[in-house]
Amino acid sequence: MSRIRSVPTLDDVAKKAGVSTATVSRCLNSPDRVVERTRTRVMRAVNDLGYTPNFGARVMAAKRTFTIGAIIPTMENAIFARGLQAFQEQLHSQGYTLLVSSTSYRPEIEAEQVRSLVARGADGLLLIGYARDAKIYQYLRQREIPTLIAWAFQPGTDQACIGFDNRASMQMLANKVISMGHRDIAVISGVVEGNDRAEGRLQGIIDGARDNGLDPEQIPIIETPYEIENGAKAFDTLMQRETRPTVVMCGNDVLAAGAIRRARELNLSVPDDVSITGFDDIELARILTPTLTTVHVPHREMGRRAAVELVKMVESDNPGLSEQLEISIKLRGSLKSLS
Repeated sequence: MSRIRSVPTLDDVAKKAGVSTATVSRCLNSPDRVVERTRTRVMRAVNDLGYTPNFGARVMAAKRTFTIGAIIPTMENAIFARGLQAFQEQLHSQGYTLLVSSTSYRPEIEAEQVRSLVARGADGLLLIGYARDAKIYQYLRQREIPTLIAWAFQPGTDQACIGFDNRASMQMLANKVISMGHRDIAVISGVVEGNDRAEGRLQGIIDGARDNGLDPEQIPIIETPYEIENGAKAFDTLMQRETRPTVVMCGNDVLAAGAIRRARELNLSVPDDVSITGFDDIELARILTPTLTTVHVPHREMGRRAAVELVKMVESDNPGLSEQLEISIKLRGSLKSLS
């Protein structure tokens, strides 16, 4: 009969490493408080024995699960990847585990995922943007779940957020585009219903048009989900108009990539025949041909700061602070000056 191997304990690790159980605990929970030589010896013992900390005991002692939930609209493109990676890295450095869900931009799925993550004991939640049923916020307040908004910033709201002003950011780009001589503007926007980021960016272009004496009613706008193929189809439709735009402003870099691809298929030169802009400055923007003029969003810094603030909210029971991050315009090869 085979012998059942016993599960290694904290005492086993301490004996093998020649330290106290308290030192082992510090190495696992606060490694920066232990000198490197001791930490190396302890971690070698942990690996040799195959020791796994008793998560349940830690949860009972701290009355927390050390788990943070993040609910994002999509995993199908890179819009959220860089910020979420930085968010996870920072959480890990502070001893927290990240659980990620995706909604496919469907509010009913987000509501289900909020309840599911809370039921699984998430200590806090990261949500993208503000636009959702007020009942969700009420549900989270009643259960005292710290919640932080990212990828958006709205002055005057009492919900903690680490993000940027989508409307003002796109308005800045629109003003720049118009200052370069473009008067015939077309827009490929994300679907604005239930998406305050897409709505803010579209309104930013309208604001920029008004700032410069243009009639927003004359700007052709196509709303479409954030996919490369959809950007290509929308661009094709815009180019069939009697008056072709001199610039197509896209709600994000993914749509812009589709537009650039379709321009090439139509034998149109970007930017000589038509300029194209994006929003986000994901890695794709720098490898397109031509490289994409876009709004640079500090995704990694946003993710890192969001993690720091959300952990503070969890551990101190405070409502959290909001911070607006600065964006910048990246002028690249896809935008041509007409003036």
